[in-house]
Amino acid sequence: MSDYILIDSGNEKKLEQFGEYTLIRPCPQAVWEPRFPQKWETHHGEFVRDQGNQWKKKKIPSSWTITYEKLKFKLMPTDFGHLGLFPEHAMHWKWMEKKMVDQKKSVLNLFAYSGAATLALAQKGISVCHLDASKGMVQWARENAALNGLEKAQIRWIVDDALKFLKREIKREVQYQGIILDPPTFGRGNQGQVFKIERDIIPLLSLCRQVVASDGFIVLTAHTPGFTPTVLEHVLTQTQPKGEIEAGEMLIASESFSLPSGSYARWHG
Repeated sequence: MSDYILIDSGNEKKLEQFGEYTLIRPCPQAVWEPRFPQKWETHHGEFVRDQGNQWKKKKIPSSWTITYEKLKFKLMPTDFGHLGLFPEHAMHWKWMEKKMVDQKKSVLNLFAYSGAATLALAQKGISVCHLDASKGMVQWARENAALNGLEKAQIRWIVDDALKFLKREIKREVQYQGIILDPPTFGRGNQGQVFKIERDIIPLLSLCRQVVASDGFIVLTAHTPGFTPTVLEHVLTQTQPKGEIEAGEMLIASESFSLPSGSYARWHG
C-alpha cells in the first residue's frame, strides 16, 4: 500500500496526495491542461516560486509520516518545495537489487538526500554507504531508517563532498558493487565546495569508474533542464567504456497523464 498518489497535472503544476494531505507544487514540464480540474479546488497547501519560494494556504504540519513502496518516510515542507521523497526514483530499486552480483560488496549512494534508495536496498540486506554533503539531510535519512526499524542495518552514514570522498576511496582501493548518484544542478559541499553539474559530471563519473566493480552497476539520474536521457547516456558511455547502458525518462504514473520527472541512464558491467 502507498500513501502517495499523483492525482493530476497541468498548467505547469502537479497535484499530489501525500498521506492525508493534498498539495500543489510547480511542474514546468506539465504544459497541458489538467484532466480533473474539479480535484484542484480543495488542497492543504501550495508551493509557489513567483512570490519568493513559499508555501501558500499552508494547512500542513511541520512534519508527518507516509508509507511509499512498503517503506515509511518522514516528510517536511522545505524552502525549495521538496518534501523528502522523490517517487520517480523507485523504478530503479528492484533493478539494482537484481544487479547485486556480489552481495559482500556495498552500494555507494552519492547525493543520497533523505535515503529512500538507501533504505530500499538496506531492507533487502544489502550494505550501503550513504553520503550527502548536508549534515541535516543525513540526519533526516537516519530518522527514516529508524522509522523502518533499520537502525542496525548495514548502512555507513557519511557527511562529505562526493568528489573528495571518491578520491580517498580510490587511494584506499575500495570497490563497490554499485553506485547511485543523483547530482544537483548546483550544490555546496560541507566545507563550501561548489558543485556544478555541467562542469563536474565527467570528473565525477570518471572517479566512479575507479571504485565500481567491473561487473557492477551505476544508476545516474538528473532533474537538471537539458540533461536528457541521451545526454546521460553519452556521459556514461564516455566514462564507462565497457558494459551496457540503457537510458530513459523517469515517469510518475497517474490516472491523468504520466508525468516526466527527470532522466536516467543505467550502466552495468
